[in-house]
Amino acid sequence: MKKMDELSKNEALGDLYALYGSLLTSGQQEYFEDYYYDDLSLGEIADNHQVSRAAVYDNLKRSTKALEKYEAKLQLLTTFGQIEAGLENAEACLDDDDVAGTKQQLQTLLRLVRGE
Repeated sequence: MKKMDELSKNEALGDLYALYGSLLTSGQQEYFEDYYYDDLSLGEIADNHQVSRAAVYDNLKRSTKALEKYEAKLQLLTTFGQIEAGLENAEACLDDDDVAGTKQQLQTLLRLVRGE
């Protein structure tokens, strides 16, 4: 179970990085990509950047906190998930020939996109 939690956490961080990664410093981006995308260990990253493992660990922690802070303030990932769910619901209504349900789902999506 713990392994799955770690995988879910890493996937969520990858999603946050895709949205907000450009807001990190270039150094934070390099360390993040080395660790999460290239699957390098803290020691390997430390060797590549000629810093300590603790420095890499601290950098990754700061990067993670920054990504989470951006999401807490901007809610882009949350909003994207809501839009995606709304589209799936609208599609299901269309498949069922539920015109009223489709209209309601589309109206909900429009309000969400408009920030209402």
